[in-house]
Amino acid sequence: MLEIRWHSRAGQGAVTGAKALCEVMAEDGKFVQAFSVYGAEKRGAPMHAFNRISDEEIVDHSKSMLPDYVLVIDPSLVYTNVTYDAKPNTRFIITTHLSKEELIKEVPDLAGKNVSVVDCIKISQETIGRAIPNTPMLGAFVKVSKAFDIESFSASMGRILKKFPQKIIDGNLQAIKRAYDEVN
Repeated sequence: MLEIRWHSRAGQGAVTGAKALCEVMAEDGKFVQAFSVYGAEKRGAPMHAFNRISDEEIVDHSKSMLPDYVLVIDPSLVYTNVTYDAKPNTRFIITTHLSKEELIKEVPDLAGKNVSVVDCIKISQETIGRAIPNTPMLGAFVKVSKAFDIESFSASMGRILKKFPQKIIDGNLQAIKRAYDEVN
């Protein structure tokens, strides 16, 4: 079973990103879960979203997990304890304008961890027109996880986003591809 924990602030799209990832994986025949945990429902409050993805039925419905991936889509949250419950091989994908080396120097808890960085905030502002970093993070996840090829993932996301105007769809697909290309 693949387990993913998202660190975000309310309003940045982590819940939507987790649900979209599940939709894509369900199309591929996987069993999926997407859920979130947060306190007061107000924009900007720290929150978590979670995914479970499996080839078999998922019977665990707890929020407790040992994530295979930790996706941090708000750069300020990397200074909180994003490494809790991580396994030795957990992969961290972090939104930041810093290089990987600069980030690890500022956040010593990440030393020795498998860390990838990408500036999802900048990408979303430049492609979508707003700081909603969930779709760029999905592009980075696709690259790091190698769970999909980018073309099939983008095609699935295009179908998921079909309820939006074409400009929004195009911006999100561009954000996914750009983060895929830029994650380091």
